[in-house]
Amino acid sequence: MSAFRSTPATGIRTSRSRTVRRLGSGVAVALAALALTGCQDGTGIRDEGAAATTATPAETGGRNDTQGATAGQQGTTGTPAPGSATTTGGGKTGTDPAKSKGSSDSSTEGERVLCNGSNTAVTVQPVSRPLNHMLITVKNTGSKVCDLTYHPVLRFDEMQWAPAARQETRPQAVVSLAPGESGYAAAVLAAADGSGEGGTTGHRLTIAFQGRTPNSSGGASAIPPLPAQGVHYDSSLTVTYWQQGIEDALGS
Repeated sequence: MSAFRSTPATGIRTSRSRTVRRLGSGVAVALAALALTGCQDGTGIRDEGAAATTATPAETGGRNDTQGATAGQQGTTGTPAPGSATTTGGGKTGTDPAKSKGSSDSSTEGERVLCNGSNTAVTVQPVSRPLNHMLITVKNTGSKVCDLTYHPVLRFDEMQWAPAARQETRPQAVVSLAPGESGYAAAVLAAADGSGEGGTTGHRLTIAFQGRTPNSSGGASAIPPLPAQGVHYDSSLTVTYWQQGIEDALGS
């Protein structure tokens, strides 16, 4: 009877022994792996977590991690340095409007010149109203904006004096003419009440232009043709400042 029972007991012990050996082997392998991980960084055993994926240089076009991260950011905005390129949606670039503004404006400094006899066409025409007035017209025939500064300086024939300017006609700003535009002034040839002296007839008129400062030269003078009968004037001869319109010139 005892021999019959010993066989199953032996079988059970053998099976349990094999199971323990298998479990012990697995635990030993796991402990060895954890111990190796802890030894590598000196911090002890830790959970490694999910494996990190690292892009290779071929995947990032040869850029380092910082460059790749920067290039991958979308919608990042900042304040550009003055005059630097700015980035807008879609990757388009542009310049600071403050820097580009006026780059092609013909009225900017360097694109403006003085109006004178070399870049204008000058004509004169006596008018019936107002009485004893002569209209002076200057048309810009050049390719740049030109400025008519102060007032014209008139000289009939060989006269040795310069007609005075009528100060009440001085405009608030310099008259500027774009190519093709005209400016105006008027000469008051004689006093309406006959108070002027030394009346005479002029047959040749020279019109001088002023520079940026009063009484300075503005360049070439103009010699517009006069009516065949000439122009009568006396000692009360005066001129207006340059004006933008005909009415402003003859209204004085």
